[in-house]
Amino acid sequence: MEKAIDRQRVLLQHLGFTSLSSPQPHRSDISVSVCSAGDSGAYERTAGFGDDIAIVAACRTAICKSRRGGFKDTPPDDLLATVLKALIDKTNINPSEVGDIVVGTVLAPGSERAIACRMAAFYAGFPDTVPLKTVNRQCSSGLQAVADVAVCIKAGLYDIGIGAGVESMTIDQIDQPRQINPKVDNFPQARDCLLPMGITSENVARQYGVTRQEQDQAAVESHRRAAAATASGTFRDEIIPVSTKIMDAKTGKSTSVIISVDDGIRPNTNMADLAKLKPAFKADGCTTAGNSSQVSDGAGAVLLMKRSLAMKKKLPILGVLRSFAAVGVDPAVMGIGPAVAIPAAVKSAGLHLDDINLFEINEAFASQYVYCCKKLDLNPEKINVNGGAIALGHPLGATGARCVATLLHEMKRRGKDCRFGVVSMCIGTGMGAAAVLERGDCVDQLGNVGAVDDNGLLSKDAL
Repeated sequence: MEKAIDRQRVLLQHLGFTSLSSPQPHRSDISVSVCSAGDSGAYERTAGFGDDIAIVAACRTAICKSRRGGFKDTPPDDLLATVLKALIDKTNINPSEVGDIVVGTVLAPGSERAIACRMAAFYAGFPDTVPLKTVNRQCSSGLQAVADVAVCIKAGLYDIGIGAGVESMTIDQIDQPRQINPKVDNFPQARDCLLPMGITSENVARQYGVTRQEQDQAAVESHRRAAAATASGTFRDEIIPVSTKIMDAKTGKSTSVIISVDDGIRPNTNMADLAKLKPAFKADGCTTAGNSSQVSDGAGAVLLMKRSLAMKKKLPILGVLRSFAAVGVDPAVMGIGPAVAIPAAVKSAGLHLDDINLFEINEAFASQYVYCCKKLDLNPEKINVNGGAIALGHPLGATGARCVATLLHEMKRRGKDCRFGVVSMCIGTGMGAAAVLERGDCVDQLGNVGAVDDNGLLSKDAL
């Protein structure tokens, strides 16, 4: 720290300032808290460097097609146990040090899945002293779990936590509520909360002018990128192999297998074949099975702690959680959620959209994905560079944790030219969520980032 301050003092002297505390011609608050933070923004560094909420490990299972894929005979607690154990194996922390495990999960009845998740923690080797809870904010549940853990660590409730997600859409399907309050007809937006997700996709396409061709092209690109990432081994660092069994429905015999590859990717997907598919939700619609996310099984998990503790334990820091935002939108067009949530999260981090190097935006439906990217005027080369949910699949409760793992490992691969990333998704009943993450090895010892209203320095390199 002293060396950094000395360097800053020399710089200020070269700029014509005789001391750090004397009056200065360009601005009155120049101090050692102003230092480099990227090419396009000025940031204030504080002494809270050690309080950064660091992610030291993030992993996932492969994502498999429900009812037909590699996990069709695998209990969801086995999927969750695999990624929980992997976090411990990767970091060698004592499981008893974990203050809480928060698991995003959506479709199963709450008490039933909460019990299964608690059992998974025992399978993974956690002692009974480590508590666990489940959280359900629908498609953002895995990301919400990560955010909840980060908040608790920041508040000092515990030092180490795990945010995770799991879903078996083989076992649990999307169903309408068992009982519906009759007053819903007097509240149009409450009524729209009951719309099938596919109808909300059609609403987005119609209301915002997203064509069938645009949707099918997004699907082709998702599969192309996912296939390329798989072929090159890109996902190896994030996928934890699962030892399980697959039963032959005809013979009833089980075969032991190790599942380590996403099995929903179709490398040969093309526009001609997609054009042959009929609309899935409306006879005159444009949302098809080919340009929607796949129904899938999978799990993901993220290990968080303060940067100071990670440094003390000599753990590599994969990323830092800079902000999180959840927003509400019209339930009838719930897919627009990321277009509102992303600007909110980016602003909260003291950044601009142009500062973001990579985006992981969940492809619930191509209609809403295309709309959000166009609305925010995002560079297609920055978004879902390894494919998205149309190709990989969307195990609802696990998707948020999966996206965090995929994003951070890709940022690590890209190195110094990739500093900030965003994870975002739409949420059923009309919401959106987003988080801003910073690559963990690119923050110097002067601390956190926060917005600076203006600066009196000479070049972007000094901002």
